[in-house]
Amino acid sequence: MTFQTASDQHFLIYKPYGMLSQFYSNSKQQRRKRFLGELYDFPEGLMPIGRLDEKSEGLLLLTTSGKMSNYVNSQRIEKEYYALVDGEITNDAIKQLRTGVIIGFNGKKYQTQPCEVFKLTNKPEIPPAEQKIRDDRHGPTSWVSITLKEGKFRQVRKMTSAVDFPTLRLVRVRIGNYKIGAMKIGEVKSLEDLHF
Repeated sequence: MTFQTASDQHFLIYKPYGMLSQFYSNSKQQRRKRFLGELYDFPEGLMPIGRLDEKSEGLLLLTTSGKMSNYVNSQRIEKEYYALVDGEITNDAIKQLRTGVIIGFNGKKYQTQPCEVFKLTNKPEIPPAEQKIRDDRHGPTSWVSITLKEGKFRQVRKMTSAVDFPTLRLVRVRIGNYKIGAMKIGEVKSLEDLHF
């Protein structure tokens, strides 16, 4: 499905850890924060399709097409995440994540929808973390793939915490048919169009 006009512009970026999914802020508290404008000379009118919180990294789509942004957010396009969790995740925890868990959202309890979850047998081929993360020398860790069609604030982190395996690193690796592949942290790719 496509909605863009010839004048619309689209970008695929690997958002770094510690950067906000926005271009600027008038908030005094956020003046020292990092923003997407550091990565590239982006055109005006660009908006992120969905967001990644400051402590998450990975694939982010940007577009000047409001219709495309609304379509992706409303049509429940799959988003896949790799989460490094604290501990050797159990089959029971994975089953709970698949069927749905209770998390807090806007001060209320929320039941997450069924989703695809599996443990990665090998460490994923993604760039080394830019931040310090507790590693296997301090106890076991596990990588899991979680694919959602919803996107509540900090949902993956809340989900893994709900089954007692807190997330140590979170990387979004896919949005629909767009994959992070061999992109480097902070890399920006211009796209001619977007198709879902």
